[in-house]
Amino acid sequence: MLFPRALRTSTAVLALLLLPFAAACGGSATADSSSSDVSSVTLRVGDTGWKVDEAVLKYAHLDDTPYKVKWNLFQGGDKQLQAVRAGALDLASSSEIPPIFSAADGKPDFKVVAVQRGTTLNQEVVVPKGSKVTDIAGLKGKKVGYVQNTTAHYFLYELLKQAGLKWSDIDAKPLLPNDGLAALNGGSIDAFASYGTSIITAHQQGARTVGSGADILSGNFLWSARDSVLKSPAQKAAAADLIARITKAYAYVRDGHVNGFAKVTADATHQPVAQAKSDLVAAQKQRPTQARTVGDDTIASQQKVADAFTELGALKEHLDVKSFWTTALNSDLKKAL
Repeated sequence: MLFPRALRTSTAVLALLLLPFAAACGGSATADSSSSDVSSVTLRVGDTGWKVDEAVLKYAHLDDTPYKVKWNLFQGGDKQLQAVRAGALDLASSSEIPPIFSAADGKPDFKVVAVQRGTTLNQEVVVPKGSKVTDIAGLKGKKVGYVQNTTAHYFLYELLKQAGLKWSDIDAKPLLPNDGLAALNGGSIDAFASYGTSIITAHQQGARTVGSGADILSGNFLWSARDSVLKSPAQKAAAADLIARITKAYAYVRDGHVNGFAKVTADATHQPVAQAKSDLVAAQKQRPTQARTVGDDTIASQQKVADAFTELGALKEHLDVKSFWTTALNSDLKKAL
C-alpha cells in the first residue's frame, strides 16, 4: 500500500493488517532518559488509513508517553514522506517503496531508522463481479488501475512478469485507492491493484481476486525519521521508545485481547467484528508484526524493489538505497524493545 505498514503496504490501508497475532511478551515501555530528557519532546508521527498505532497504544494502556505525540493521518506513505521532507512530520511509516521515490532526487533529508515486520495479505489485483477474467494472463489488453509508486505498482509488475506479460501489455491507469474502487465499480477499468481497506471494500462489493502480492512483498514496513530527529538524543530516545511501545501494544493484543481490538478495528473500518477478527487472525498467522533494527538484509530487500522500479522506468537511473538508511537508532531501539 503504497501501506503499509501497509500497507505499512501499505499496505499500504495496509495498517489495519499490521496487528500481530504471534506470541510475545507484553509489558510497559518507558523512554530511556538516562542520557536524554524526553519530557520536552513532541513527536509528529504519520499513519495511513486510520490511526491504528494511536488506537492500539490506547487499547493496551501504553499511550502515557513521557513525551508528546501528535498523530497525523495520510492517504499513503508517500504523502507522509513528503510531509517529512517539508518539515511537517518527524516520523513516517510506509512500505519499502515511498522512501525510494522520496529519495530519488538525491536530497532526501530523512533516513530509514527501523523496520516493522508485518503481513502482506490484502495486497491484491481484483476484478469486478461478473468479470470473465480469471487470472493475471487474462489482463492482456485490459484497463488495469493501480496505486502508483506503491506496493500495488510493484506487485502488479511482478505478477505480470510471472504471467509472461510486459507492463506495456496492459493499459495501466494510475489511481488513488478510492478513485480506483469507483472506477472498478463504474466499469471504467477492468481490474484494480490495491491494498488494505480498499481491497476489503472491493470484496464487500463483489470483487474477485485474480492475483496476490502476498508472497511477492517482503513484509518489511519502514520507519523513516527526519535528519534533525537523529541529531537530537532526546528525539532519538523518544522515537525508539514509541516504536517499541507499538510493538509491546501489539503483544498485549496477542495476549488474549484480540476480540477487543477486533471491535476497535471494526468500528474504525466499518466492517463486521467477525470479519475484522478473521482478517487479523489470518494476517498474523501469515506474518506477525514486530519491530526490528536496521540490518544488511533489510537494506538488500529494498534494493531489490528499487531495481524493479528502475527496470519499469519509474526510476530514471539506478538508486543506491543504503544512502538513506542508518543504524543510528539501533542501540536505542534494542534497549527499548
